[in-house]
Amino acid sequence: MEKPCSLLVHFDKGSAAMANEIKADLEGGDGPAKADAMRRAISLLLNGETLPQLFITIVRYVLPSEDHTVQKLLLLYLEIIDRRDPAGRALPEMILICQNLRNNLQSPNEYIRGVTLRFLCRLSEPEVLEPLVPSVLANLEHRHHFIRRHAVSAVSAIYRLPHGDQLIPDAPELVERLLASEQDASARRNAFLMLCACAQERAVAYLLSNADRVAEWPDLLQMAVLDLIRKVCRSQNRANKGRYITIITSLLSAPSTAVVYECAGALVSLSSAPTAVRAAANTYCQLLSSQSDNNVKLILLDRLNELRTTHRDVMVGVVMDVLRALASPNLDVKRKVLDLVLDLLTPRNVEEVVLYLKKEVVKTQAGDLEKGGEYRQMLVQAIHACAVEYPEVAGSVVHLLMDFLGDTNVAAAVDVVLFVREIIETNPKLRVSMIQRLIDTFYQIRASRVCSCALWILGEYSLSQSEVESAIATIKQCLGDLPFYTVSDEGEANDSAKPAQPVVNSVTVSSRRPVVLADGTYATQSAATEIISTPSVAPGSLASTLNLRSLILSGDFFLAAVVACTLTKLVLRLEEVQPSKVESNKACTGALLIMTSILQLGQSSYLPHPIDNDSYDRIVLCVRLLCNTGDDVRKIWLQSCRQSFAKMLAEKQFRETEEMKAKSQISHAQPDDLIDFYHLKSRRGMSQLELEDEVHDDLKAATGGFTKDADDANKLNRILQLTGFSDPVYAEAFVTVHHYDIVLDVTVINRTKETLQNLCLELATMGDLKLVDRPQNYTLAPETSKQIRANIKVSSTETGVIFGNIVYETSNVMERSVVVLNDIHIDIMDYISPATCADVTFRNMWAEFEWENKVTCFPVH
Repeated sequence: MEKPCSLLVHFDKGSAAMANEIKADLEGGDGPAKADAMRRAISLLLNGETLPQLFITIVRYVLPSEDHTVQKLLLLYLEIIDRRDPAGRALPEMILICQNLRNNLQSPNEYIRGVTLRFLCRLSEPEVLEPLVPSVLANLEHRHHFIRRHAVSAVSAIYRLPHGDQLIPDAPELVERLLASEQDASARRNAFLMLCACAQERAVAYLLSNADRVAEWPDLLQMAVLDLIRKVCRSQNRANKGRYITIITSLLSAPSTAVVYECAGALVSLSSAPTAVRAAANTYCQLLSSQSDNNVKLILLDRLNELRTTHRDVMVGVVMDVLRALASPNLDVKRKVLDLVLDLLTPRNVEEVVLYLKKEVVKTQAGDLEKGGEYRQMLVQAIHACAVEYPEVAGSVVHLLMDFLGDTNVAAAVDVVLFVREIIETNPKLRVSMIQRLIDTFYQIRASRVCSCALWILGEYSLSQSEVESAIATIKQCLGDLPFYTVSDEGEANDSAKPAQPVVNSVTVSSRRPVVLADGTYATQSAATEIISTPSVAPGSLASTLNLRSLILSGDFFLAAVVACTLTKLVLRLEEVQPSKVESNKACTGALLIMTSILQLGQSSYLPHPIDNDSYDRIVLCVRLLCNTGDDVRKIWLQSCRQSFAKMLAEKQFRETEEMKAKSQISHAQPDDLIDFYHLKSRRGMSQLELEDEVHDDLKAATGGFTKDADDANKLNRILQLTGFSDPVYAEAFVTVHHYDIVLDVTVINRTKETLQNLCLELATMGDLKLVDRPQNYTLAPETSKQIRANIKVSSTETGVIFGNIVYETSNVMERSVVVLNDIHIDIMDYISPATCADVTFRNMWAEFEWENKVTCFPVH
């Protein structure tokens, strides 16, 4: 679109509608034929055609028509045509339609009057509007509310024109008089909005005089009241702030949910008193539980999160109300709820929160929840965070979560085992019961990653003689009888064209894509990806306990190396706690037999892929260590690993503490800032809420709470100079990038002694940038400035360029003058904001992108 347009109609350019055919239908057709011709003419005009020859035909044959459809299409036609000449003056032909518009404004048909008044709202030519003003004002007193409603809108639009106060000088008085007696909700809203925009002091006076009846007003008018209160208080006029708060508080019980939502937001923006913030938080929580739309729930959670950043102490009291939103089936809502609740934990509410989360975990076992595995993973992570911050609650949840070590959702099972690993280190009192529970449930684990971590835990934290012996026995039971294959099996595998695969419950498929490590580099050898299948035997039987055997026979030799290391640690610790050398030697011999059996399996042709070198070297090292153990090596294996893990947890805790300290830094007031002392103020006629608000305003003033977050120096760094200082028009832009929206606030200054007419900022883009709307023409007086805003949409995060020029006319020069602007480069770094991501989450997201699968390879000739 090369000009502002208030109407868009789809038109198929393949069906050609010639101007002559339209003209013939307009001249000789009946009502429906003329309506169809007008539709085609409007479609052509909206798609760039001019059709200047049709105007006189329409004036002659369409204006006299009494068909309502034709009359409405006529108004649409007049709305979209060019009504001005190149000099900016109204076309003389427009005078021809004034009489028709006046007749419409006096028509006995209410519909014709209403659509004509609505059309006048989009006219900006004073020459056309001036003779119609008396008819417009007469419609303010019409008996039908439909006409009064649009008459108020027309009066407001005319009065807001550059010289509208000369056309209707007493418009505010007329509208205020109408507002006092009007009964229709839409008409009252339009009248009140007109006063808010054109005579704000009258709107404020009307609101304060009817403050006791605001709760009885219709919701449309209540929304307009809230907008006015925001606008008045934003202008730092705090004289009637207490009365405004009272009005908002009375609207919190309104039947309209939209009004209640806006009231809560307005209340927080006006007051920082705990009573006001608590009322707003309770309102958001009520809406959160009553609204079924997921988008509404997400918006409400965002508002609650904003309250958390500024009023955390008040938000702590509504934690359980927020948790009720977990009943929503949407995972995004659940995730936001959990993130919000974790930031509101205190020693008082942590037990209630954990108990509620435990009930939710139990619900996921039912199996009727959609995406129950993913939801269970989120709950496990939330409970993990609670237990890390408040270790005293870990004992009430850890045993329940350990039942999910064998979860078919591998990600959830991994989160559980990582939680167990951290809790067993940070809570020594729970170590004995957790080790015993892990030994009892180890056979249920089906994922290789979970088995590896569980084996490490058994090797590091099995300290007593009974624990070590039970751990060794459990590992042997899960490995099954030795050897892993017989010579006859190997012969059959060699003879067959396709090697026979062992029947297992868990299949591991080696990924052939490059694997990305935590530092972003590619691994030279890809790890195995678990594909958990449903066990073909009943849990508890002998075959269902052979989880380690199944995984190793499927080619997972990394897990086999972990088994060897765990057995080595257990045997070394058994030598320290077992008084009988015979038993120690027996356990050592059994471990060596398992390791040699694994090495024999890896070097045989029974499996399609042999053992990798790294796993082979690791197992051989364990064999040598058990055959010849020194004190230094024993210390490394039995103490250093656990010490390294404890040090890692300590560094993680220290890093999180430092981040919290950085976030909690508050700004301070400047030495010369004004501070009002609450105790020296008069309390007469003030409610409890107003008193609290005054106190907290004083506190915010003293502690710098009213200072803006954004530093003015940073804003100055983002101002770009678009023209030179010697140009007749100076321009500079302030660029704001918000996600996929770019806003240019351009300041244009006329540095000449002449008036610049039809000044227009013409912008164009290069790259994946799209200009939303083209700024309109302006008239700039000598040595004055103008703020012009341009909105740009971004379709992808790539580097783009915005360029353009400023075009204007002067009375002395007939040609248009052009000032070329400097280019504005939008860098990809403007879209990127720093964030943290856990290693597991990073790997999952990387796997979902599947970068390597999308690379197209072309043969080289």
